[in-house]
Amino acid sequence: MKIAFVGAGSVVFTQGLLADLFAFPELADVHVALHDVDPERLATAEGAARHIADVRGVKPVISGHLDRRAALADADFVVNIVQVGMDAATRTDFAVPARYGLRQTIGDTLGIGGIFRALRTFPVLRGIAEDMAELCPDAHLLNYTNPMAMNVLYLSRIAPRLKVTGLCHSVHWTMHDLSALVDVPFEEVSYLAAGVNHQAWVLRFERAGEDLYPLLDKAIARDPGLLRRVRVDMYRRLGHYPTETSEHSSEYVPWYLRHDSEIERLRLPVGAYLDTIEENAASYERTREALAAGRPLPVEGTLEYAPQIIHSIATGTPRTVYGNVPNHGLIDNLPADSVVEVPCLTDALGVQPTRVGPLPPQCAALNRAYVSVTDLVVRAATDGDPRHIRHAAMTDPATAATLPVERIWDLCDDLVRAHGDLLAPELRETLGH
Repeated sequence: MKIAFVGAGSVVFTQGLLADLFAFPELADVHVALHDVDPERLATAEGAARHIADVRGVKPVISGHLDRRAALADADFVVNIVQVGMDAATRTDFAVPARYGLRQTIGDTLGIGGIFRALRTFPVLRGIAEDMAELCPDAHLLNYTNPMAMNVLYLSRIAPRLKVTGLCHSVHWTMHDLSALVDVPFEEVSYLAAGVNHQAWVLRFERAGEDLYPLLDKAIARDPGLLRRVRVDMYRRLGHYPTETSEHSSEYVPWYLRHDSEIERLRLPVGAYLDTIEENAASYERTREALAAGRPLPVEGTLEYAPQIIHSIATGTPRTVYGNVPNHGLIDNLPADSVVEVPCLTDALGVQPTRVGPLPPQCAALNRAYVSVTDLVVRAATDGDPRHIRHAAMTDPATAATLPVERIWDLCDDLVRAHGDLLAPELRETLGH
């Protein structure tokens, strides 16, 4: 079995996935093909992979490739963790909007940051899809790259035969944290969540058939500090808990980042992802230096879905994971051609999404705003229409709450200029007002 990692130079994340993968005895002899365009990062990822295999006591085949096609050839699974433009492009996504007074916390899913992260990722995704169609047409593509919904929707439209599932840990860790809040062991909790990536909703939260939401209400009543979390504020008003952090959640609605008073009340860290960039860079340097000096690295599993899916398909072991997939009737009151996040059965037959039915109407209404932005960004790329970039920004709740329409178009022009060659040629046009 061959597993290709595209963007393996995201070393810290690659390490966690490999630690999980090598923990399965049945996967001890897999071929892990690592690809990155940065030779130093690729070498660091390869060294880390060999170290993790040694610690786990397994002997996989590990190969490093600057040529993506060599990594993909005859792969059974492709794990996509690319970040196009790396830290410099992400800093641009924050710095240019900040000059317009537009605030972001993470900027990787929706909003101006999510729009332009998608637009510079799509050309690479097209290349991956074309290579897979030729070199490994039956492989499963497991995508971790954000913006998740935009990327999976783009792939589903340009390569409808590709077996792609978008993976994110937000549902798992939300339920882990909610279990701690209500003081119920996570292993005893049953749950159902559905919606869109980073804005799904906890529809059921139970233990042995008992609804645990009343225990959450009591926990909030006991601790007024919880009221200063965006997610708790949204839960109290919408009746269902959202599945991403407060920092993320604040960016997908028009109510919070626009207002100084809400930033203070809810302790919102504007520009938080810039700190994460620094932390990731420091983690990478520690890994590189440790490998060069022959020092041991920590080998810790991350409970990510990709290794679980690979193991389930390889062995037939049934599991339920949360995946981002084309809707196709899974959620009744979201568009059929949108990408949704739902529970998926995974076994030897592959990834099989579960039909959820309709979401509560207030939750679906917010999700529809999200998927409208996603649809327009993808259409900008598939139609080669730069006007749709502006239409997406005009439709985005947080952007529209902050800027008048002329400033939105000006901002898009500035970001098109700033990202330059990372965008598809037909989308590099500036349009003015």
